[in-house]
Parts: sequence; C-alpha cells; structure tokens
Amino acid sequence: MKQLWIKAALLVLILHQIQFTQGQENLLVDSGEDSAQLFGKEQPLLLQLRYSNKALKKDTNDSTYLQSMVWFREADTPWDSLPVDLRARGNFRRANCYFAPLKLKLGKAHTKRTLFQGNEKIKIVLPCLLDRNSGDYVLKEYMAYKLYECVGAYHFKTRLAQIELLEERGKRKVPHDLMGFLIEDMDQLSARYQGQEVKRIIHPLQQDAIASIQNAFFEYMIANTDYSTKQQHNQKILFAYKKIIPIPYDFDMCGLVNAPYAAVTNIQNLSGSITHVTDRIYKGYERNEEQLQEVRNLFLEKKEEMLEEVRSLQQLFRDPNQYREAHAFVVSFFDILEDDKKFSREILGRQRTR
Repeated sequence: MKQLWIKAALLVLILHQIQFTQGQENLLVDSGEDSAQLFGKEQPLLLQLRYSNKALKKDTNDSTYLQSMVWFREADTPWDSLPVDLRARGNFRRANCYFAPLKLKLGKAHTKRTLFQGNEKIKIVLPCLLDRNSGDYVLKEYMAYKLYECVGAYHFKTRLAQIELLEERGKRKVPHDLMGFLIEDMDQLSARYQGQEVKRIIHPLQQDAIASIQNAFFEYMIANTDYSTKQQHNQKILFAYKKIIPIPYDFDMCGLVNAPYAAVTNIQNLSGSITHVTDRIYKGYERNEEQLQEVRNLFLEKKEEMLEEVRSLQQLFRDPNQYREAHAFVVSFFDILEDDKKFSREILGRQRTR
C-alpha cells in the first residue's frame, strides 16, 4: 500500500510539472506576441501623461498609486488612451530629481486589444532635471540597455518614448516635452524566458558562470559600480532552464551616462579604488579563465553590432558632445579587451574572491 501511495504521489508531481511547463510555454508564446506589439519597434512611442509631480513624489509608494490616464500612439496611428495607476520609483531620484521615474499599472481588461496588451505593469524612465539636454542622459541609459541586448542572452526589453507631460501645479498646467523610455516588467521577462524571479539571496558564485561574466563585463564596460548581484541591488535574479541568471537594470549612475548627480558607490571588497564614475573597476567574482576568455571573445565578436547600436541613436542627441563622449567611452572598453596586457591587468587581475 505504501508503495502505491508513493507511486501515486510521484504521478501527481509529474502531471503537475507537465501542466506547469505547458502553462509556462503558453504564457511564453503569448508574452512574446504581446511584447512584440509594444517593444518590437525601434521608433519612439508617443505618450501623453498628466499628473501632479509634487503629489507623485510625496503621496505614492510601493502600494499607493495616483489615478490618471495615459495617451499613446505610434507615429502612423491615431491617439488611444487607457486609465492608469502610477507611482514614483527610486528613493534617490524621488529625493534628488525634479522628475521621478514611474511605475505604471494598467488593468488587464483595459489593455486588451491595445498596444499594451499583456503588459499590465510598465516602468518609465524620465530625465532627472529640468534641463534642455537632460534627455541626452536618458538616451545614454537607454543605450546601455540596448548594448546589453547584444551580449546578454537574458535581458529586459525597452522602448524609447517621446513624452508630453502636462504637470499639474495647483490650478496651472505646465507642459514638458521629455525623452524617456519604457522597460518591461519582471513578470513579463520571466514569462518570455519560461522562468521565475528569485527574490532570496543567492551568492554570485552559485549563479550561472557565463551569464555572470557577461553581466560583469557589461557593468565594467559602462563603468557601473552601483549594483550588487549578491544583494540584488539593481539586479534581478531569474531561474530559467535550470540556471540562476543575474539580469542588470538601472544604469543612471554609470560612467557611460555620466549624469551630473552620479557618484561612485558599492566599491567595498574590490581590488583597487576609483574616484570618478567614469573610472572603470571590475566587480566580477573569480571564475575559470576559459570562461572569461569565452565571454571576452563574444564581446569582441559583437563589437561592430554594439557600436552600431550607439551610432543609431546619434541623431536623437541634442548635444553632439554627449554623443561623441558616449561613443568614445564604448570604444575605450574594446581597447582594453583587444589588448592582452590590459585585459590581464584590468579584468583577470581584478576578480573578486569575496
């Protein structure tokens, strides 16, 4: 009898796993189709938003949202609109920036048969300051996401947006024309990769080696230290295909962006020190050298593709110098990868042991 119960229990587990896998596969297919509608185009999405910036930063949190509307259209389609709940994201930007980045919640019933179908939660990155060229810093952060797409097998999808914000200041309505971009939600990303988000702490050396090295090389390329794969600071952890995979996001503090408010952070336990956000320092953990060389070769193979991503954004920059600095910064990373001595000194010799 005991053996029968064990066999029955195993059968239930197997059936449950099959149903779960099939459900995930269906979710993956649906998610891919939905993402293609919103994130499958390169030209900026046109958005209109209306809210009180003061109320957004003061009266919203992880569970409290403002009720508003979002108007949207592609360049060749009429305007459409949806009710939306929105809140401010990011403690630093909420406290230090004029515009806070946004988290949007869109009801599933409202998004059906619209551009946002399947994307009930969306993040929007906005400029930090009221400055004519602040959109260039947004462009450079968007550039970082696109660069990681070239080399990271697992990544967030993004979409540029031209945003008309009508800011409510009491009885006044103050218009702002902003450059921004949309980031897909982690639930959507997990569905695309038929996986699930992991929120508990997992030591970086228990995470997939190749994905971890890709992540570390990328963060080094853009000169970002404001992250931790161990503490999941500006990193999400995905479990998919029997692998634990770090996925980077939020790059406004990096040297590639070089925002006026950026500062060097999270450099404890590193070999060496840096003083400016444009200084690079490698934060990857010690790995097999063959694996590091494999990822090095991948980045070198993708060099022209990545530089083309940079060039594709040139016409959108208001300040040509901001573009030239960004282009030169990415090229300088490849100068290190292509030089055996520099690669050995700056990356192989800087790996973390703790």
